[in-house]
Amino acid sequence: MTLKRSELDEFDLAILRILQEDNTTPQREIGERVHLSAAAVQRRIRKMEETGIIRANVSVLDPASLGHLITIFVEVEVESERYDRIEETKRLFREAPEVQQCYYVTGEMDFILVILVPTMVAYEELTRRLFFENDNVRRFRTFVTMDRVKTGLQIPLPG
Repeated sequence: MTLKRSELDEFDLAILRILQEDNTTPQREIGERVHLSAAAVQRRIRKMEETGIIRANVSVLDPASLGHLITIFVEVEVESERYDRIEETKRLFREAPEVQQCYYVTGEMDFILVILVPTMVAYEELTRRLFFENDNVRRFRTFVTMDRVKTGLQIPLPG
């Protein structure tokens, strides 16, 4: 069971705003900021975790600091959109740790990938594995970023 947007009240939304900024904020502090007890905050967070509103608690890392200096966008066109072929391609992209995001899209291309690699040599090796060795990939087009201007992770919330 998942909560629906209509089931979230202003307290839930306020808690989510705080957690999106810093999920290590103590529940006592969250409670003070939203005018609830720490126990009430804890119950609400647990419910949002159990119902899938909160999917994970993670640390956002700086790719460049860890040697992943190159961000690449790739458009991929497939040969066949037969269900089993698409699912296999999705699985292949999901399992590649270099693929940070993967979108199955409408239009001329079938997938858009966001990839992080340390070097262009690493990207060339990845292209062999993901694209050239995949007989369902018709073609792909690469865009190398010059600057990561904004990488958003927060979902806009009302209020």
